[in-house]
Amino acid sequence: MIALLSPAKSLDLKNPAPIADATQPMFVPEAEVLIKKLRKLTPKKLGALMDISDELAQLNTARYADWAPEHTAESAKQAIYSFNGEVYVGLNAKDFTPAQAMTAQDQLRILSGLYGILRPLDLIRPYRLEMGTSIEVSAKAKNLYAYWQKKVTEEINRTGTDLVVNLASAEYFKAVDAKKLKMPVVTCHFKDEKNGQIKIIQFFTKKARGMMARYIVQNNIIRAEDLKGFDSEGYTFAPTMSTDRDFVFTRLEQYSKSNQT
Repeated sequence: MIALLSPAKSLDLKNPAPIADATQPMFVPEAEVLIKKLRKLTPKKLGALMDISDELAQLNTARYADWAPEHTAESAKQAIYSFNGEVYVGLNAKDFTPAQAMTAQDQLRILSGLYGILRPLDLIRPYRLEMGTSIEVSAKAKNLYAYWQKKVTEEINRTGTDLVVNLASAEYFKAVDAKKLKMPVVTCHFKDEKNGQIKIIQFFTKKARGMMARYIVQNNIIRAEDLKGFDSEGYTFAPTMSTDRDFVFTRLEQYSKSNQT
């Protein structure tokens, strides 16, 4: 089983990684091609392209200038400990034992606009590049999806896994050509009750995706059926809302409110 996650916009650059084990990203030369494209943009043009503030545009212009293909412990940090959004709050990888970190290395993959696909312990340099960014890489790759899709799909197939669990956002999962995967895909959906209605609430969904990834790692889940036992923070499997390829987990409002405090 391989579970796919989205990256996060925010990064934890201050806290050291709890373990020293690290690997190299698989597509550094391809990432360098993108960096060279991004370096040509002024902060103003970068801000417009990414729809970010002037401050963030300046920050990321500096990051691209500093980026180099050498990824060492002094210049980079493992992906699983670098990303800092709600998904990674739910994953809480800093609490993993060394053995669980190795399990995560086998069972989790992170889709990335800059690096294509990452293993949890792959070293990454600070960056920001969302998969949906409209950057033309070449005549054949008019956007990042066209640039990455074949490479990412082939890499997933190379793992030899017999199941892909999609815990990524729609924006990032589009970087995978699901029709060319050699194994089935199960997508997990997380819904919360609000004002008597069951719906997707993005803030909670992101954290729940991370919690499901944590559940997979901690319990060494290898079968789709065993995903249904996920019960973190009040979520339960909803069989009447689910299909063989879409697993829905719901949570009552009383649990949602308790997790907002």
